[in-house]
Amino acid sequence: MRRIAVFLALVFAVGTVNAEPGDPVNGRIVVEHWCSNCHALTGTETEPDRAPTFSEIMKERDRDARFLTGFLREDHFPMTTYRLFEHEKGDVVAFLVSLKDE
Repeated sequence: MRRIAVFLALVFAVGTVNAEPGDPVNGRIVVEHWCSNCHALTGTETEPDRAPTFSEIMKERDRDARFLTGFLREDHFPMTTYRLFEHEKGDVVAFLVSLKDE
């Protein structure tokens, strides 16, 4: 019985951690470190082969936390595959969603 209680407590704790909103400040740091080689944070593309800016990406109607969370769970070629921790993914989502408010 004790093992079941401990298991349920762990499941609840993990679920709670994943449900919390990410940190947009840390999300910006993650994006600047891993994503800025191809994506500019804001502004206009300076090169035709450069990926869209995050501001441009977030202008799309369906770009919300749910979409972005799903997007970050899968590989998207030709994008470089980075293995972010779950909390980093949440932080990136929080940062990108914050761009919609600007």
